[in-house]
Amino acid sequence: MLKEKIILIGGGGHCKSVIDVIESQNRFEIAGIVDKKELLGQKVFSYEVIASDEQLQDLFHKYKYAVITVGQLRSVDTRIVLFEKLKKIGFEFPVITSSRAYVSKYAQVDEGTVVMHDVLINAGAIIKRNCIINNKALIEHDAIINENCHISTGAVINGGVIVEKNCFVGSNVVTKQYITIKENSFIKAGSLQV
Repeated sequence: MLKEKIILIGGGGHCKSVIDVIESQNRFEIAGIVDKKELLGQKVFSYEVIASDEQLQDLFHKYKYAVITVGQLRSVDTRIVLFEKLKKIGFEFPVITSSRAYVSKYAQVDEGTVVMHDVLINAGAIIKRNCIINNKALIEHDAIINENCHISTGAVINGGVIVEKNCFVGSNVVTKQYITIKENSFIKAGSLQV
């Protein structure tokens, strides 16, 4: 079966994790990585940096799929700018889901979101576009994760929680059910949200 080609935008640590997920999924062939000009020709694992941001328009003539592999720690701004720029050019953003994740058939995951290894997304949950749901996170029933959020490793988002857009939820955070995490929040690792 011929796999569709996809380009990865950003060649840092998060890119390595996403490569692992894409390879586990066996749906796409990674055509290459887009990063800074000075990194052209370098490799992340066996995948070459083939272009810089200035060449995105040209790349669109060859590839229609892209995934943002820039991580999100203190600021989500770079991910938002890249998403909007790529969208304007016309790139499509598939949902990238690890073969080791469980996503309920009653859940919704929107474009450009990456669902990493051992994630569990339960029935009625909604994950909006351009999110990172990182390894071993649990998104419980009826939770809503709005766009441009990063739910970190091992975080537990309990039933009915609303995470407003552009939030970072640190590793091993646990939320009480049916609370709202306000837009642009940075929730530090290991905290309890009630």
